[in-house]
Amino acid sequence: MTDDERFSLLVSVMGTNDVVTVRDERIPEGTPMSAGYVPGVARLGVPAQLMSDASLGVTNPGYRPGDGATALPAGIALGATFDPVLARTSGGMLGREARSRGFNIQLAGGVNLQRDPRNGRNFEYLSEDPLLSAVLCAESINGIQDESVISTIKHYSLNCNETNRHWLDAIIDPAAHRESDLLAFELALELSQPGAVMTGYNKINGEYAGGNRALIDLLKRTWGFRGWVMSDWGGTPGWEAALAGLDQESGLQLDLMMWQTEWFTDRLRAAHRDGGLPAERLSDMVRRILRSMFAVGVDRWASAPEIDLAAHHEIALKTARQGIVLLQNDGTLPLAPDAALTIVVIGGHAQLGVASGCGSSAVVPPDGYAEVIRIGGPGVMGVGRNLYLHPSSPLAELRRLLPNAHFEYDPGMSPAESALAAAHADLAIVFAIKVDSEGFDDPDLALPWGQDAVIEAVAAANPNTVVVLETGNPVVMPWKDRVRAIVEAWYPGQAGGQAIAEVLAGVVNPSGRLPISFPADLSQTPRPELPGLGTPWGTAVTIDYAEGAEVGYRWFAKTGEKPLFAFGHGLSYTSFAYDELRVEGGETVTATFTVTNIGERAGADVPQLYLTDAVGTRRQRLIGFQRVELGPGESQTVTVTADPRLLATYDTAVGAWRIADGPHRVALAKAADGVEAARVVNLAGRTFGR
Repeated sequence: MTDDERFSLLVSVMGTNDVVTVRDERIPEGTPMSAGYVPGVARLGVPAQLMSDASLGVTNPGYRPGDGATALPAGIALGATFDPVLARTSGGMLGREARSRGFNIQLAGGVNLQRDPRNGRNFEYLSEDPLLSAVLCAESINGIQDESVISTIKHYSLNCNETNRHWLDAIIDPAAHRESDLLAFELALELSQPGAVMTGYNKINGEYAGGNRALIDLLKRTWGFRGWVMSDWGGTPGWEAALAGLDQESGLQLDLMMWQTEWFTDRLRAAHRDGGLPAERLSDMVRRILRSMFAVGVDRWASAPEIDLAAHHEIALKTARQGIVLLQNDGTLPLAPDAALTIVVIGGHAQLGVASGCGSSAVVPPDGYAEVIRIGGPGVMGVGRNLYLHPSSPLAELRRLLPNAHFEYDPGMSPAESALAAAHADLAIVFAIKVDSEGFDDPDLALPWGQDAVIEAVAAANPNTVVVLETGNPVVMPWKDRVRAIVEAWYPGQAGGQAIAEVLAGVVNPSGRLPISFPADLSQTPRPELPGLGTPWGTAVTIDYAEGAEVGYRWFAKTGEKPLFAFGHGLSYTSFAYDELRVEGGETVTATFTVTNIGERAGADVPQLYLTDAVGTRRQRLIGFQRVELGPGESQTVTVTADPRLLATYDTAVGAWRIADGPHRVALAKAADGVEAARVVNLAGRTFGR
């Protein structure tokens, strides 16, 4: 290859959108606009790279007017399914829809842990737990790459808050980093072999992720990752990042906005010419990119696949159904299908559709949005901060499923008006929404726009009140003890209204489990006050993740605090019993147990296996789980074998994992705080891995 050909592969340019309004001349005419374009090398059979966001669908706000794609539920909703098979199925859908548009790279695979319940990007990610996140992320990546479309895994690492993310320094103990966020990456990489790793915007312990030599060396040398490392868009800290292991600068226009320069074009060429960039490093950068393209097969595309939008809609619907979590229920739900009730539906734009998250993951559904309500905000992401409503109306779907009920609608604009509407109804269903967005953290965990006050007023006026939440994060619930049922629907995608109505009406038995702990308030979290919150765009921020590896439910186990709702929690319209728990020790833990549906409805359960004590030290870790679907009276035997790293601590002094010799307590549970049975087994002390 010539040097011109090599260097051409090291940069991507963005297509036109709401932020980049002028087409870059490096993008050929007729090329579909998307997040990134890299020219190919026609004489060598190397195709151009066309990159699209992301994990929730082939994103398109501002890129390709009129081009709708299947809009999946949020990543946090997929996390709530605890279903690796569904993750692979939805990944395959993403790959097919990307390929049908000529996109051969999906900027998917968000495996960052949900460390802070205010993080505006939590809705894109899967969970607060390394194992659950890794397994679901890996299967989604596998589904995408099964279609000969490259998937990334991102954002490496500790991209856990959005406040001034370009100037954020994430501080963490290196051993704790290995046992938490990095373990999620390590496991997911082993299970899926994605073509590329995308770094984060932030610094980690003082060094930008895109040029963090220690982390990229860990990735490439210790873990043996063979693909390439790309920056996030506008996240290349300098041309010297190439020396630290960054292989590709992404979204050149955003680097021009952020740093007033491009790094991997003229500056990197000059460094190569002057000897600052060794020839072997340049060759390695290019070799890694080409290796992934050929390994995944983007050079062997024959024709675009035919897309069955109806079948893809069913995948979105199934994900929404399985991701909905029934948090609380006193027996009010499910609603009787033939009940002649007067039901008032309040708030949440439920007459129009369901809410979506904002940012690079937003997806325009095939028939367009039901409504877009502009919100805005500071910084480069402010233009994309809007209330997007997918056109699946919960109100319309409830009317369809409950034909004998009489429905009224109140917009939820004021507590007094909503209380008047609720007072004369048999049942009030309040829909509450919150807009979470890339580029922004939540200031608190309250519902915006006075919705908590509306719920309080409605519950006071009508003792039969049900609350449905459409959020990308946990919320506090000052009204919790005054309502009959609470349903967390997340951002449920283009079929969300139908899925919500089916759960309320009992057509679908809820089976979602919380992938993130719901704190009672911020005082229960490691950082009751978030550093930098409210500071102007461009302010340097340092966040000390002093909780280390004790993220989410692990933090609650350490502090002894009781969360509002625990990780893994979720109710059903049937009941499940566990028995015959047997646990074997030795090199790792293997547990076998039986799950029985002891209720009268078919349903799905998610038994969870936790390490709760290691040789006298309390340390809670999810070490296994399995989704089980059972008919009434049906039983299934489940066997779970733990990855040894989940039982170990990381010893930086020797650069290896260490399992303590002696007794370990293992618990079978329905949630992180709901132990059903426990056993103590002995593990052999050993040091292993790197």
